[in-house]
Amino acid sequence: MFQTILVALDNPELSEQIMQAVTQIKLQPSDQVILTHVMPSSESMLDQPADRPSNDPQGLYRQIEQRLKTRQEELSCQTELEIVAGDPAEEIVRLANIHKAQLIVIGTRGLTGVNRILKGSVSSQVVSEAHCSVMVVKPNS
Repeated sequence: MFQTILVALDNPELSEQIMQAVTQIKLQPSDQVILTHVMPSSESMLDQPADRPSNDPQGLYRQIEQRLKTRQEELSCQTELEIVAGDPAEEIVRLANIHKAQLIVIGTRGLTGVNRILKGSVSSQVVSEAHCSVMVVKPNS
């Protein structure tokens, strides 16, 4: 049914649940899964916690790449990795268009009220702008 699936793994806390959702899809060996991570643009790097190595972008890139490769090993179909920088929602939709994805799988932080207004909802923006189906994985309560 879905021959090309874009999986956004930007939230390490949700990655396990997102991958569980992906493995529940009956993937065929000929299907393709694009595992992606959108690195924040330099201006939003100021929002990063002090324990993240934002002053070492190459080290951060390698960490992200290694996490994606670990997830890649969980899949029994064709896979590709995409690590890009920019606005998360825009980049996820752009990559889905480039790869002609039939499905985007993305997590949600579950923000509500004022937090959702102030911080924005990447998943809501992807749902409204994507030209394909979107599966939003909510965090376990």
